[in-house]
Amino acid sequence: MSTSLVASLSLRLELKKQGAVPLFLQLYGGLRAAILAGHLEGGTRLPPTRQLAAELAISRKTVVKAFEQLIAEGYLEGKVGSGTYVARVLPEEMLQVSRPASSAAFSTPSPKHIPHLSAWGTSLANRDTGSIAGGNTMQAFSPGIPALDEFPYRLWSRLASHSWRLLKGNQLSYSDPLGYWPLREAIASYLRAVRGMDCEPEQVIIMTGMPQTLDLVSKLVLNLGETALVEDPSLPEVRQVLKDAGAAVVPVAVDQHGLSVERLANDEQSGQHGRLVYVTPSHQYPLGVTLSLSRRLALLRWAARTGAWILEDDYDSEYRYEGRPLAALQGLDHAGCVLYMGTFSKVLFPALRLSYLVVPAASVDLFARGRAALAREAPVMEQVVLTEFFTEGHFARHLRRMNGIYQERQAILIEAVRQRLAGELEIKPATTGLHVMGWLCPGVDDRHVWQLSMARGVDVPPLSAHTLCPQPRGGLVLGYACVSPPEIRAGVDQLALALEAMGQERKGR
Repeated sequence: MSTSLVASLSLRLELKKQGAVPLFLQLYGGLRAAILAGHLEGGTRLPPTRQLAAELAISRKTVVKAFEQLIAEGYLEGKVGSGTYVARVLPEEMLQVSRPASSAAFSTPSPKHIPHLSAWGTSLANRDTGSIAGGNTMQAFSPGIPALDEFPYRLWSRLASHSWRLLKGNQLSYSDPLGYWPLREAIASYLRAVRGMDCEPEQVIIMTGMPQTLDLVSKLVLNLGETALVEDPSLPEVRQVLKDAGAAVVPVAVDQHGLSVERLANDEQSGQHGRLVYVTPSHQYPLGVTLSLSRRLALLRWAARTGAWILEDDYDSEYRYEGRPLAALQGLDHAGCVLYMGTFSKVLFPALRLSYLVVPAASVDLFARGRAALAREAPVMEQVVLTEFFTEGHFARHLRRMNGIYQERQAILIEAVRQRLAGELEIKPATTGLHVMGWLCPGVDDRHVWQLSMARGVDVPPLSAHTLCPQPRGGLVLGYACVSPPEIRAGVDQLALALEAMGQERKGR
C-alpha cells in the first residue's frame, strides 16, 4: 500500500470529531465523494482499516463501519486475503439511464398544470412538505431517531447472511400478508413477558410503519366523516393520515395525567360519538406524561360502553429509566376494543420499516382480511433476520445496553440545559422514551426559536406544531438518543445562541 495514498486520503477526508454527524458517516461520505469525483479510481486498493484509522486518529471500528456500508452499497469490493478495492463499476453507473438533453433544465410543474387530481391528490400537492415536527437526520436534537452509531452492524450482517441460508424456495415467493410466523411468535412472547399483554401469535400482524397501520385501522373501523379522537398535542403525521382517510379529527386535551377521559364522557353526553381514539399512554408524545391507571380504566370503560376502538401507540416504552411501566392498555382490556401498535424503528433503526399491530382475538379474521386486501406485506428477509435477532437473545441485550446509553445522554442534556439555559428553558427528567420537553418562558414564540435553531444546525421541533388548540406556553421537543455527549453539549450551546439572537431581535423592535 502506497503511503502517498494514505497521506492523500488523510488530507482529503476532513473529519469533525465534535460534529453532529457520527464519524463513520463522515468517513463514508468522504470516501464516497472521492470515488464519485474520480479521486479514487476503480480498482484502487484502499489502505488496511488499521492503517487508515491510525492515520486519521480514529478508531478502527469507525473505519470498518464506513467500509462495510460502502461495500454494501457497491462502491467498494472486499477480496479475501487481498484487501479492499474501489469497485470498477459504481452503483450510479449501473442505475444511470439516458435522458434528453433538455432534462438538465427540468423543473417541477405547478399542480395547476397537472390534468386531474382527486381531492386528496390536490391536498397533497398543495401541502407544505417541510416537516416542522421533527427532522429525519441525525442531528441535535431530532426526536424519534435512535443511536444509529451504536447499532451492532456486524452482528446484523452476520445474521442476515445466516438468514439467507435458512430461507426455502417457496419463502422467496409472495409472503404471508400477516407476517413471518416465527417473528409473530417471538413478538407475542416478548409482549407477554415485558408488557403484561394477553396475546397469541395469531393476534400479531406485521406492518411496515405507523402510516400503513393507521390506514388499515381507519379503513376497517371508520366510515367517511366519522370522528377520530386524537390527543392534543400529538404527532402531526397521525392527524394527517386520519384526515386523509376521511375521518373528522377532534382534539382531546392532555394534562399531567394524560388524556382527559372526562372530556370523552362530556362529548358522549352532548351527542358526539368518537369511533376511534388514538392514545400514547406509556409515554405521551410529545409531552412525555404517562396515562394514570385510573384514567386507563376509565378509558376502557368508556370504549366498552360506546363501542369505540382504542388505538394504543406504544412507540418507545422499551426504554425505562426508573421503576416499572404500567401495564399496557391491551393487557387490561376485557371488551376486545384495544388495538396495540408497536414499532422497531426506535429500538433498532428506522430504515428497517417493521412494526406490528396486535388485534383482539375476536377481530383476528377481520383484520387478517383487511391486511390481505391491502396486499402490502413486509419484506420477508428483514423479518427473518429480526427473528434471529430475537431468538438468539440479541434483542434483550441490545435493549439493556441502549437503556444505559440513553439514560446517560438524557442526564447530560438536562445538565447542559441547566448550566447554559437556566431561566430560559425549563426541563425535567423523563422516566422513559427518547426525548424530553423543554418549556420556554411565557410569550416566547417556539416556532421562531425552532427556525433560528435550524439555521444553526439544531432541530428542536416546536410544541405548537403538534397542537390543534392553543397552548398556554411554548415548548421544544428535545431528542437526545441520536447524538453523542459532545454533540449534546455543542447543540445546547447553539440553542443558547438562537435564544440570544431572538432576545436581541425583541430588543430591537
